[in-house]
Amino acid sequence: MEIRPQITLAGVHQQAEEAAAMLSSIRSAMLAPMVRKIAPVFSADQVATMCEASSRGSFAHRVASRKDLPSGTLVSNGRKRIFELAESRKWIREYRREMLRPAGAEAVTISIANFKGGTTKTTTAMTLAQGLTLLGHKVLVIDTDPQASLTTLFGILPDVEISAKDTIMALADGSLTTVRPLIRSTYWDGLDLVPAASSLFDAEFMLPSRQSKEGLSGFQFFKVLDLGIDDVRVDYDVIIIDSPPALSYLTINALMAANGIIMPLPPETLDFASSTQFWSLFSDLTETMLESRGLTRSFDFINILLSRVPPRAGRGASTTADAVREWITATYKEKVLPLEIPRTSIASQKSSGFGTVYDSEAGDSKDKTYKRARDAYDLFVQHIEVAVRTAWARQLQTTDTIGAAGENALSQTPR
Repeated sequence: MEIRPQITLAGVHQQAEEAAAMLSSIRSAMLAPMVRKIAPVFSADQVATMCEASSRGSFAHRVASRKDLPSGTLVSNGRKRIFELAESRKWIREYRREMLRPAGAEAVTISIANFKGGTTKTTTAMTLAQGLTLLGHKVLVIDTDPQASLTTLFGILPDVEISAKDTIMALADGSLTTVRPLIRSTYWDGLDLVPAASSLFDAEFMLPSRQSKEGLSGFQFFKVLDLGIDDVRVDYDVIIIDSPPALSYLTINALMAANGIIMPLPPETLDFASSTQFWSLFSDLTETMLESRGLTRSFDFINILLSRVPPRAGRGASTTADAVREWITATYKEKVLPLEIPRTSIASQKSSGFGTVYDSEAGDSKDKTYKRARDAYDLFVQHIEVAVRTAWARQLQTTDTIGAAGENALSQTPR
């Protein structure tokens, strides 16, 4: 029997370099010839649909008459008009202005969380962000996962292009108190990014170390990210945080910074079991970190998103997925969103090309499988937008209540 030589740390280092080189090569091939990702363009009919225009004819008339908005570009010998993403978003924001963030409200922060990998957590974060921009909103996404999958979806190579100082590691070590210097624009109009890299793993040591050293001075490790986004909340409509697939110090920060939590959950036995552990540990942690300190935390919404759902069994038959779907519904009740993200080949194809269903290409719209996946994500985004708008209304109601209380106190002050 051949005894292979042991693998030294030098061998591990070499493997890391080879893996990074291979990923770089793959990305160059997938994204060639631009190397960087580019946003899709839209036909006039697609823009009219996204604008929820009463008719395509009326939209065409508006394009011809509104000189203050983009007119797109004529192609195919002048028979077809296309719009860049940024141009499309200007029309969407015009048509949907009453649906956008009201004056006095600030960004609603949403954390995408699950202990288990492979649940489409990162894909959910990316598609939600893209989908919300296509409804006219301005979105910031924050990658808090050292694996940096979300950063990679933007066509950025972690570790090669991103260092620790470019990530929220700068918040963890105290060199920054705000994410503002970390924010970068992306290929997708209306969507900004705070990237991640593997060096973010160091935060798992830095945060407890700072808690030990600075705890007496009021430092709270679980509020680092929450405080770090404070001064950018007025710049965005929604802030989406992709968290690591573990209950780490970074995940705790993501959850404590959130107004809403979304858990993508495939109807599989192990995924369901993992989800129960998540809520149990999260409950224990909030009791330890908050309630023991006399603090509390409330969330505008907590949703379970059924993801990677296989086709239902035929009449009279059942599958494991059907049974687990019933467990999920019975367990999480009204928290389960009334929609499902299907398991489709098109989603896998897009993922392998560092994309999502919103990174559409010519011909996608004619593919029935693509349309089924796209329709499911559109419905998901619409449901979350309703939750976001409800959260804005609650913010304004709270502001009005505080303002009324202040005026009442002043009126009762002896003069």
